[in-house]
Amino acid sequence: MADEIKYEYKTVQTVRGAGGLVISKMQKDGWELVEQDQGKLRSTLDFRRPKKPLPRMLIGTAVGGLALLAIVIGVAAALEDGGDKEGESNKPTAVSTSAAPSATSTPTSAGSASAEVITPQNNPEFAALLKTPDSCDSTNSDFATKYKGRTVAFDGSIVHMAPHGDNDTRYDFLLGPGDQGPKTGIGPAFKYEDVNVLDLKLGSNNPTTVRAGDTFRFVAEVGEFNADQCLFFLDPVSTGTR
Repeated sequence: MADEIKYEYKTVQTVRGAGGLVISKMQKDGWELVEQDQGKLRSTLDFRRPKKPLPRMLIGTAVGGLALLAIVIGVAAALEDGGDKEGESNKPTAVSTSAAPSATSTPTSAGSASAEVITPQNNPEFAALLKTPDSCDSTNSDFATKYKGRTVAFDGSIVHMAPHGDNDTRYDFLLGPGDQGPKTGIGPAFKYEDVNVLDLKLGSNNPTTVRAGDTFRFVAEVGEFNADQCLFFLDPVSTGTR
């Protein structure tokens, strides 16, 4: 039916006890709670909200604009092609005096920016990510998608560490922003998976052993965000004491 309401759906996972805050936030954005599944540690919340139909007038205007743009481009291309052919025989052969870019030229500002290490001080998105109250929030996936492969640096602590599978020398590390260690309650659940202590690159002046609760300056490469597990994967670049 033409008047049938069409919905968009969204599922959010939150730690136990934070469901009320998430529901309130989603309702402010127009979402309606459809179902709530309370687990031992996490809750799964299902929401829906009506899709906003695209006005017919806007659709017609857009189609007409595209058609007009195509005509203008076609005419311009034809005129340009004709002008080039007419003047081609009368143009003297030009000698290029511009030199090719040097391989040792100074990098552009855009290139420098792309290589810059992301910190809470120079990137508001990262600063907001480290303060998000829900490790399952879409802020995690948005940041991971936008900055995958980039390097981030932040002050944090080891929330938990455990052997990776049956391996006695390789571990899975759960990291959090701040100094609270196992008591960390905000920010993403950052994870180093299947690494040994040497992979942390602690340096000669740093400890050779680590444990939950230790605080460090973490420098890492942004990886994937697993929305099902609410885990934000990082690859260690270096680790420094502070």
